Amino acid sequence: MLMQIFIGSSTIAATVIIQVVFIGTLTKVLSRFGHHLSRPPYTRNFIIALVFIVLWLVAGLTVSSWLWAAVFLMIGAFDSIEPAIYFSVVTFTTLGYGDITLTNEWRLLGSISSLNGLIIVGLNTAFLAEAISRINKAQQIKGDAA
Repeated sequence: MLMQIFIGSSTIAATVIIQVVFIGTLTKVLSRFGHHLSRPPYTRNFIIALVFIVLWLVAGLTVSSWLWAAVFLMIGAFDSIEPAIYFSVVTFTTLGYGDITLTNEWRLLGSISSLNGLIIVGLNTAFLAEAISRINKAQQIKGDAA
C-alpha cells in the first residue's frame, strides 16, 4: 500500500507540474496576443481564443493521462499500451466504466488516478473561467470606449 501511495503521489506531482506548464505557456501566449482579442470582431476573436484555450488544456490532460498509462505499464499492471491508455483515460476522467480493472495489488492507484483527474480538471476549469472573464472584460472595456 505504501508503494501505491508513493507512486500515486509522485505521479500526481508530475501531472500537476505538466498542467501548470501548459497553463503557464497559455498565459504567456494570451498575454502576448491578448490585445488582439479586445478588437472587433469580438465574437469571432472570442470563439477562436476559446477553442484554442480548450484544445490546449485538453492537450495537457492528454499528456497527464499518457503519463498514468506509462506508470501502469512500468508497474506491470497492463501488458500493452492500449489497455493502459484506455484505463488511464477512463479513470483519469472519472468515467470509470469498470470493464478493465487493476489487480488487488494495484487497485488503490486507480482511485489515486481518479482523484488526480478531479484535481487537474478543476484546475483547468478555474483557468478557463478566469480566461473567459478576462477576455469578456477586455472586450467590454474596448467596446465601451469605441
